[in-house]
Amino acid sequence: MARITDWRRLHGSAFEGRAVLITGGAGFIGSHLASALDELGAKITVLDDLSAGGDGKSLPKKVEFALGSILDESLLQKCTDGREFVFHQAAMGSVPQSIEQPGRYQLVNSTGTLNVLEAARKGKVRRVMFAASSSAYGDSEVLPKIETMPVTPRSPYAATKAAGESLLAFYCACYPLDTVSLRYFNIFGPRQSAESAYAAVIAAFAKALLSVKSPTIHGDGEQSRDFTYVDNAVHANLLAASRKNPIGGTVINVACGERITVNQLAAQMARGFGREDLQPIHAAERAGDVKHSLADLGRAREILNYHPIVDFSTGLQTTLAWYRTAMR
Repeated sequence: MARITDWRRLHGSAFEGRAVLITGGAGFIGSHLASALDELGAKITVLDDLSAGGDGKSLPKKVEFALGSILDESLLQKCTDGREFVFHQAAMGSVPQSIEQPGRYQLVNSTGTLNVLEAARKGKVRRVMFAASSSAYGDSEVLPKIETMPVTPRSPYAATKAAGESLLAFYCACYPLDTVSLRYFNIFGPRQSAESAYAAVIAAFAKALLSVKSPTIHGDGEQSRDFTYVDNAVHANLLAASRKNPIGGTVINVACGERITVNQLAAQMARGFGREDLQPIHAAERAGDVKHSLADLGRAREILNYHPIVDFSTGLQTTLAWYRTAMR
């Protein structure tokens, strides 16, 4: 896979020799984070139960890999002790699936996050970066989404992510542990699985188009998303970890600040694959889905000096090229 981000140029020696844990590090975002940290010279431990579809094969060779769950408190503590930073990416991640399995989502996402924080506290970790979600904003029609808006989750998945933010805030307030919640907006990119019935929209469209099938759009397709290439999420995590001053449990949007409708996405992907003959099929809207999503990045700029490093079009081209190879 062609690399489009030079992590050394962006982050220099900030992570050289520093010990980190990535929960869910064999998954989509976690594995990209592991690759960047490896390039930056970090000592990386990954804890993953491989339930999200990853197999660990995309991880750098020098990564210490532990097969297991964040619900295994003993193993989690072993992986956390002696680490300076924890990048908490492990979670169950589908809105539709969460509606079918709310109890499982509560256990893995909420109790699992509590376990991670408690292990970090006991292990004297310096800072925990949490993969929060823009789904916490719910279906408010106010755009762009700014972190001071009320949290109004509309699905079990969104509720567990909002609960995670609260957990990070109180751990930061009560214990000598710094935390930050990074609210991801529709992250996409290479290695995002298309093999689940709950696959994210770009992965699902890629699978359909490369199988010479029409992609399915739930609703009228005019719902919009702030689609964010995965390197932007990695960059935000690295900026948060390397910040010298405390972040204090703050919630920070991570996105591109650009709104794309699902209809526009389907058209761009069809052109990219040379399958403009495959017109989308429209199905019923899905429970829990929000209509529009667009991030305000003012706080990200102020606290992290974050700016998107890969725009939507460049990221989509890179992603389509990866799917062409991966789905041969």
